[in-house]
Amino acid sequence: MKTRAVHPRSLAGIAIAATAAVALSGCVQSANASSAGDDASTGTTNLTVFISGDTNVQALWDGSLIPAFEKAHPNVHVSTSIDLHGQHDAQTQANLTTAVKADKTVAYDLVDAGWVATVGKAGLLSTVSASAIPNLKNVPAATKRQGGDAAIPYRASSVLLAYDTKKVTDPPKTLDDLLAWIKQHPGEFAYNSPASGGSGGAFVMTVLAKYMSESEQATMQTSYDKSLESKWDEGFQTLRNLGPSTYQKGVYPNGNDQVLQLLGSGQIAMAPVWSDQFITAQKAGTIGKDVAFTQISDPSFTGSASFLGIPKTEPEAKKQAAEELADFVLSSKGQQLVASAVSGYPVVPLDSLPKSVAQQFADADPSTLRLGFQSQFAADMNAAWDAKVPQ
Repeated sequence: MKTRAVHPRSLAGIAIAATAAVALSGCVQSANASSAGDDASTGTTNLTVFISGDTNVQALWDGSLIPAFEKAHPNVHVSTSIDLHGQHDAQTQANLTTAVKADKTVAYDLVDAGWVATVGKAGLLSTVSASAIPNLKNVPAATKRQGGDAAIPYRASSVLLAYDTKKVTDPPKTLDDLLAWIKQHPGEFAYNSPASGGSGGAFVMTVLAKYMSESEQATMQTSYDKSLESKWDEGFQTLRNLGPSTYQKGVYPNGNDQVLQLLGSGQIAMAPVWSDQFITAQKAGTIGKDVAFTQISDPSFTGSASFLGIPKTEPEAKKQAAEELADFVLSSKGQQLVASAVSGYPVVPLDSLPKSVAQQFADADPSTLRLGFQSQFAADMNAAWDAKVPQ
């Protein structure tokens, strides 16, 4: 069954969602409540890491990073607070804006969220430097530029090309090679509909980028000019023509996980996949060791770093402790924990890590991540794909 087009929600649905958001606003909570104070009697500094994301990220902090950091820093106690899946991101950012404008503190000391770079560039976070966070000097300049001068890159992921080595002995090296391979091996390639997951979205973005100049791509990564979307026509035509050569002559799985399931069960031989999801699935045994991955070029698939941020109004003592925590995360030990717990790319040079970790990411080239489209362009792309590609 082919993927269904994504339809706008009804006005009634929007009203229900708005009512639910008001009802839930009290839960946003941890981001707006008063922060735990320091314990002067023991000299303990209490920090809260606020997470906007999934439980696997909270598990990374609670199960790996925090215990290791506290062992090395016994006078700092760290806890986490999570807004699951970022359901209240807009409200959290609005509250941070209000607090900074009023020169008031917030209830967290370090932020792990997809919007860190955005609020950092808006002046809501403290600027960071290698003088306060020494291990920041090991992060490639290009990675730091993605987030600006108030964001701390600490892990990364990208979309890769996974392939079954029993069926594919010479994987494609460029996008043109990949498109040719798909037509030469009908039914052996799949990608999910872009609105249902980022791996399929990266494949679509990459095909569209093939027909765009570097300056046009750069504009779509950082700003919004809807008139540029006319540059997508040739790419969408390529994707439409490719449809009959994809899985079951144009069946597009619903989500990243379904693509991994098809690959793991041997129903397809090749697919774009998220690096962290693929590595985690291979560790869990749901993807066999006969499946490998590589990165294509001209252009490559998209990827990006994840960032940490320190609120601008953070008290100096807590700011220093938060910087120590961020510095630990960027240490060799911290980066090994990130790689082990969530299969995140290290953001420091691989040659600074143990050989076993470096080998795990050697073919992924985490130092060169091509950014995806800005969110408004991505939403327009998803809608246009729904209208133009499935037959």
